[in-house]
Amino acid sequence: MRWLGRGASTPWRQVAVGRILEHDLELCRRAVRVQGSRSALVFFRFVSRAGDGACWFALAAGILLHQGSSGLAVVARLSAVAVLATLASRALKEWVDRPRPCDADQSIAAGCAPLDPWSFPSGHTVHAVAFQVVLIPHAPTVASWLVPWTLAIAVSRVVLGLHYPSDVAAGAMVGGLLAAVVLAVS
Repeated sequence: MRWLGRGASTPWRQVAVGRILEHDLELCRRAVRVQGSRSALVFFRFVSRAGDGACWFALAAGILLHQGSSGLAVVARLSAVAVLATLASRALKEWVDRPRPCDADQSIAAGCAPLDPWSFPSGHTVHAVAFQVVLIPHAPTVASWLVPWTLAIAVSRVVLGLHYPSDVAAGAMVGGLLAAVVLAVS
């Protein structure tokens, strides 16, 4: 487990991390069973694919079309958080170097092709949470559909065997933090 970093060789850390990993892996195994339902698999593939960026670009374009120049400030914040989320998630993925569940365990099938080889954190979740946190203060009425959409993106990553639940949780925390920074400085 090269991705555990320094200090991973201490016995107490190995035991603690091992238990977390076992629990994470078991949750993954249970989640991928959803792929047995054709309609669920199609839904989660669609949600995951939309979370690649297409829905976020469409959302920003919709804001500009609907609000014109008054929407520029929120689109600028969304753009800033998108850049930060991309840089942060990529750096963390390369630094942690955690393999995806579908690569680490043969019983976990990938429901779609991954964008890169790393699991931690979920970049899709980083982006979805960051965009949600930036957008909701600007347009609170979108929360009724944006919160479930963000949750669906996060769940899709586990159901598709591409991330552990802890990857998604970490992605949510990173996305929330980045969005808070963008909102604080803008």
